[in-house]
Amino acid sequence: MSKKLFLFSCVFFHLSFHALADLEKARDLMEANQFEQAMEELIPAARSGNAEAEELIGVMYAMGLGVERDEIRAFDWYLRSAMKGHPGAQSGVGWYYEVGIGMPAPDLVRAYAWYVLSAIGGDPDAAISQEEVVKKMTKEQIEKAHLLIDDYRVWLYPFR
Repeated sequence: MSKKLFLFSCVFFHLSFHALADLEKARDLMEANQFEQAMEELIPAARSGNAEAEELIGVMYAMGLGVERDEIRAFDWYLRSAMKGHPGAQSGVGWYYEVGIGMPAPDLVRAYAWYVLSAIGGDPDAAISQEEVVKKMTKEQIEKAHLLIDDYRVWLYPFR
């Protein structure tokens, strides 16, 4: 292994380990109801593109934990994480589309699509949400949703 590649690997490992430690610390702070401090731990990881940190920030905005409740910012953080394949965030995005919070109206096509993607990713509750939303949909809406699912699936889950 070249010296540069070895050095890069060491730096990458160190940064990854540090980010995981920050996430664990943030989770501990959240469990202790120290939400402002948890946010301070999450922001650097989220700004570095960590999907788990992004999803947790979405939760904090959705529930008003240590920040003013803000559905639009919550959705935005969930969406960032969902686009990286985080199943919990994908369910969150599906829920926002289903109920239409922060949007002009509910969008059952996108809700169903995100629930299906979340189920593919392993979210155990996504299948239940998918079953509930499909009851409200027309055959045409379901067909449109499957077009979106096919577009996203190959990108988010290329090996499934």
